[in-house]
Amino acid sequence: MQIVDATAREVAQAVTQGAIGPAEVVRQAWERIAATNPGLNALIDVQPDDALAQARSVEERLRAGHALPLAGVPVTVKDNLWVEGRRATYGSRLFADHVAPRDTWAVARLKAAGAIIIGISNCSEFACRGVTTNPLHGTTRNPLDPTRTPGGSSGGAVASVAAGMASLALATDAGGSIRRPAAHTGLVGLKPTLGRVAHPWGFADPSAEISVVGPIARCVDDIALVLDVLTGHDGRDLYSAPGRCEPWTARGQRIGYSPQLGCDFDIDPVVAAAVERAALASEGFGHVVERADPAWPPGTKAYPLLQLQQAALAALFTARWQAEPQSFDPDIGAQIEAGLAVSGPRIAELLRLREALTQALGDYFERYDLLLAPTVPCEAWSLALSAPSHIAGRAVGPRAHAAFTPLFNYCGVPALTLPCGVGADGLPVGLQIVGSRWQDERVLGLAGQLERVLPYRVRAPSSLAM
Repeated sequence: MQIVDATAREVAQAVTQGAIGPAEVVRQAWERIAATNPGLNALIDVQPDDALAQARSVEERLRAGHALPLAGVPVTVKDNLWVEGRRATYGSRLFADHVAPRDTWAVARLKAAGAIIIGISNCSEFACRGVTTNPLHGTTRNPLDPTRTPGGSSGGAVASVAAGMASLALATDAGGSIRRPAAHTGLVGLKPTLGRVAHPWGFADPSAEISVVGPIARCVDDIALVLDVLTGHDGRDLYSAPGRCEPWTARGQRIGYSPQLGCDFDIDPVVAAAVERAALASEGFGHVVERADPAWPPGTKAYPLLQLQQAALAALFTARWQAEPQSFDPDIGAQIEAGLAVSGPRIAELLRLREALTQALGDYFERYDLLLAPTVPCEAWSLALSAPSHIAGRAVGPRAHAAFTPLFNYCGVPALTLPCGVGADGLPVGLQIVGSRWQDERVLGLAGQLERVLPYRVRAPSSLAM
């Protein structure tokens, strides 16, 4: 069995049945990492001996009769999450020597299910940029075209899965950091409902009120598998809740399709056409698709609550920024400076705006079961740029590429990206499937149907041409 071509469920079943040993899974993963990671910089910490020790533990637990739904599955963990005893640096020189004192709650769930943590993936500093580069670990490349970015902030996570180093990646999403990189690398990525996956401890997060922990994989079934493992309530997490999900109905869903989310967001025509074809393919499964935009509050735009993140960065890191600015990514320094200018009344206004956004999307889901939209408006861009300068032939601002994802973080709803085709340069683009709160299974259900008929499938590259 070659794990680079296998799904996480196939790996777990083979390990459970004794068709392949966990140590052999580790050996294959390590060979793949050794062959591809030097050119990609996806993983910034790999410890083969530790992975082999985890493999031995999985073998012992299986012999003892334990049921392990992720037995032997290799998983990477984003550098803003904790793996006990391993360096966790947050992509920052400030934490260059920090060693995680315990596992992040979700990491502990993965280990309990038999997963093997194969490496720590690179992310942007404090997970607050749309590309994956930082002063401590450098730049991550896109496996499908190493001259381009995989996006961010979970660029290392998606690169590790797309390159075949791991079957799954655990990452975070506070404005699209799972969904956009997954779209840029032809993967499936889920931002679960806020509160579905508990996150009661770890680094101080400047986006704690909207950030979630979620999975990245090569297929929808693997996302569903790992979501079952990760779902759980912990009262120490302010946002954690024992939510209930309605059962998925395979036909007759009311689906709204919103190509620009009612905000006139820029999108490349080839990307828009691929997303529309994917959206209309839902009708082949007996669903009703209507073009309909959410009625957002007046003036809604890309990242309308960005000042909350900037103010939080200022609250957390101003003293260090002022004392040692050379230790920071200049973009993060600019965000801190912007945050210092945000007033208390302005923060109150933004919190009221979040309530209005949530109400508007809630009204939409009174009429529709699901919302379909683009995940990203363009293909992955050159590593030389922090953001694409043009979309659809028009000059755009630095966050135009990220416009389609953050609104759903503000509203706390589940949102998944599914590869649905390619852009003008032949690189993948994604369809975003959004549901109301606690309707993650409904999102996964439609994604599973569409996956069978959409044209794009990622294949781990056999070589990396630099």
